[in-house]
Amino acid sequence: MAETGVPSEPFTAYRQPVRAEWLDYNGHVNDASYATVFSGAHELVLEDLGLSADYRASHQASMFTVETHLRYVAECSRGQTLTASTILVEADDKRLRLHSELYADGVLAATAESLYLHVDTTTGRVAPLPADRRARVEAMRAAQAGLPRPAHLGLGVGTRP
Repeated sequence: MAETGVPSEPFTAYRQPVRAEWLDYNGHVNDASYATVFSGAHELVLEDLGLSADYRASHQASMFTVETHLRYVAECSRGQTLTASTILVEADDKRLRLHSELYADGVLAATAESLYLHVDTTTGRVAPLPADRRARVEAMRAAQAGLPRPAHLGLGVGTRP
């Protein structure tokens, strides 16, 4: 536990059995469903930071996904349970970058790196986070700053570490 009271380990609240509607004709989770899974895992992080649906309703602002890089490592299929491990890689007044590892029954199956922008939903423009939410984000970022970073972090499609 970091001095801030924020855990200094990855965020691991996401746990979900593989759903039948996520499977392709090969019996494996299809590529689009990985995005759904990571979106769900990241939503739990945003909720923990006070930046989810309730925040949108009360502040007329929301976090918008603007970029995601998915890496497929192993197949997932029916009967497996998916868990995610997420770190807040970096943040500033208007953006968050999350990195998640997805595990299927404990085996690394995929990774996702996503960039979110804080948007004022009344204007449709990027806007700074309010001070209280920025403090929560910074506390998590600082608590996780010493965690190892994967070699592929920040690299684009087809690049090698």
